[in-house]
Amino acid sequence: MSRKAAAAAAEEDPQAWPDPRANPRLLGQAAAEDALLAAYRTERLPHAWLLTGPRGVGKATLAFRFARFLLARKTQTEPGGGLFGELALPQSDQPTNLALDPDDPVFRRVAASGHPDLVTVARTVNPASKKLRGEIVVDDVRAATGFLRHTSAEGGWRICIVDAADEMNPNAANALLKVLEEPPEQAILLLLAHAPGRLLPTIRSRCRQLVLPPLSETTVLQLLADFAPELSPEDATALARLSEGSIGRALALAGDGGLGLYRQLVGLLESLPRLDVAELHGFGDKLARDSSGALFRTVGELLSAWIGRLVLARAQGDTPLEILPGEARLIGRLGAGRSLASWLDLWDNLRRRFAQADGAALDRKQALIAAFLEIEALAS
Repeated sequence: MSRKAAAAAAEEDPQAWPDPRANPRLLGQAAAEDALLAAYRTERLPHAWLLTGPRGVGKATLAFRFARFLLARKTQTEPGGGLFGELALPQSDQPTNLALDPDDPVFRRVAASGHPDLVTVARTVNPASKKLRGEIVVDDVRAATGFLRHTSAEGGWRICIVDAADEMNPNAANALLKVLEEPPEQAILLLLAHAPGRLLPTIRSRCRQLVLPPLSETTVLQLLADFAPELSPEDATALARLSEGSIGRALALAGDGGLGLYRQLVGLLESLPRLDVAELHGFGDKLARDSSGALFRTVGELLSAWIGRLVLARAQGDTPLEILPGEARLIGRLGAGRSLASWLDLWDNLRRRFAQADGAALDRKQALIAAFLEIEALAS
């Protein structure tokens, strides 16, 4: 996959780059992988797992890695079934990791979406509008739960991966809850969630939870060196820090010119407290010309994150980590003018304003100008 194609996939769904079905590499999440392997070794494997953490840190990659691992092994349920499956393996045959050789037939079939004992649930295309739905609907969940109640095609586990569970609408969530309450034998559900607080408490309580933390800067840089080697060391470091530990986010920013947008944002902030109005209007025109709204969403996220770093630096009394040279001094200068509470209120207002403007297709240029005028008022 080219960098441009990878970044396009990451923009739509950072978790989709590189394709988790066919990705043999998992970096920076050894603790979560070890937890899954340890549960397997106990021979009493929980029937449902909830993998949480930010987008683009490896949740889907880990889920498919674990699915391939289980599908490559024969299993049997303990008498009476219930919540757990009993694994019949001699001690000498216990695995030491979850990796499966990419040349293994199971790996190849999973990568090609051709394994009969694995199903995935994700947002689908609406037949009427021909556009990707904004949520997972109940029919998709019912199809998957029906699959789980069938006999395994190959005498092993039947596995369902939901990516992402926090994107289910209420009817879909309730349909999934039913199968969690009465899990079929030899069935494993792997639920991914970027924002687990959006899930029903009853769903969370019926899953064993694993939290995947953001990747380290070193790990993101290593992956950027592999998949975007044309980046300069300075740009790669800036993207790694902007991504906040998400390789999917780093690639999306690299692909849509996010670093250039960020430099323009910081340049406008440096003009404060006397805002460069001409530059701001030119920047707003640039966002307005993008009919997809992708640039506006990226700018909203970057600006909100910048204010968030200012708030954090004020709250902790620390020098913030610089993404561009001179940012620590800029944050200190602007943040000193008003109270921490004022900046916190602004941060919250900006996030809501950008979300509303994007969701309601409001004038993006005016939303940007209003945001900077608010920042200017605080920085004066």
